[in-house]
Order: sequence, then structure tokens, then C-alpha cells
Amino acid sequence: MTRKLFWQDPYRAVLDTHIQAVNGPEVALKETMFYALSGGQESDAGTINGQSVLEARKDGLDLWYRLAEPPQPGDAPRVEINWPRRYALMRLHFAAELVLELTYRALPSVEKPGVKKIGAHIAADKARIDFLTNQPTTPLLPAITQQAQALIDADHAIISNYSDEAAQRRYWEIAGFARVACGGTHLRRTGEIGRLRLKRNNIGRGKERIEIYADPSSST
Repeated sequence: MTRKLFWQDPYRAVLDTHIQAVNGPEVALKETMFYALSGGQESDAGTINGQSVLEARKDGLDLWYRLAEPPQPGDAPRVEINWPRRYALMRLHFAAELVLELTYRALPSVEKPGVKKIGAHIAADKARIDFLTNQPTTPLLPAITQQAQALIDADHAIISNYSDEAAQRRYWEIAGFARVACGGTHLRRTGEIGRLRLKRNNIGRGKERIEIYADPSSST
């Protein structure tokens, strides 16, 4: 099992580690802080032993990285991630988490069949959440934006921990607001998100997409 240091310290950008296994062009590390695509959040970008990681993927509780020339068993490679990209992903990821939770609350029938989240994607420039619903989200966006921005401006502490360590299940929590299952990389505080902007995108009948943008504040 790969030890996932991006959960312990998501602000870390450099790590000296050891090889766990090599399989053709792929390598698994004993410990890593290089996040692999999961839950809609894109993989980190960066290098292992100076080589660009071409793909990062999950396989059970392990993570595998594809390189042009992987290091050999016994090597002690250095892992470096593109920190500005990671931080942008973290900010947009948590902005999307707030928007998702508030949208659930704004759509009172969200738990009924036919009204549910059907997709999400977190990139470095924007995030999106897709819903299966006949209720337009455009009228809801001003209130959702205001409520989310209030949570951001309050600069709440974000708790992130295991709900089941053996199964590698994680959650985030803001005291008094919500506790949500999630295995992504999380900010320390909501204030790091900055200024939130939301946009509705028409992706077809019975479907709603909310696009999420986060402009850094002067203090981030």
C-alpha cells in the first residue's frame, strides 16, 4: 500500500522516497505526495527523478506513475510536484465542495431518483459539477454564491481525517456546517479559496452544470 503523504501534508511539494515496485514503464513508491486522478480532481503535474510523470493512476490502495524511463528497485528518487497547480486544484476543489453541499440544500428533492450529481471535474482553472434535475439552477446561483462566500470570508478551519484508515476512507469537516466523505487534497482554511464566481452551463435537457471559478485574494 502506498503511503499517501498528500493527505498528511497537502502543502508539501518535494519528497525523497523509495521504490516499492516497478512494472514496465510504471513505478509505485513506498510513500508519495503526488496525487492521482480521483473523485474528479485531476492528477498533480511534476517529476520523479527529474522525469515528467506521464500518468498517475490508482490501483486499489496503491498509486502508479508512468515515466519514460522509470527508476529501478532500490533507487531513492526525488518527487517534485508543480506547486502552483496543486494549490489551484486545492482551492477549486474545496470551492466545489462548498457549492455542492449548498446546492444539495437548495434542491429539496435532490435525494429523490432523477435528481442527483452525475459528474464533476476539478481542473486548475475551473471546476464543474453536473446534476440530473429538471429544476434550473440559474435562480439559485446568487444565493449559493453568497452563502459560499460567507463561509469563505469567515475563514473557517477545515478538518480533514480518516473515517476508516484501513480502507483509506477520508472526510472533510467544517464545524457547524457539514462533514462530507472525500479523499481529495484539502486546504487548511476556507479563506484560502478567495473570491468565488459561479456560472450555469446548459448541457442538455434535464441536466444542469454549475461552473466554479475562484480568484485568489490578495492574501493567498
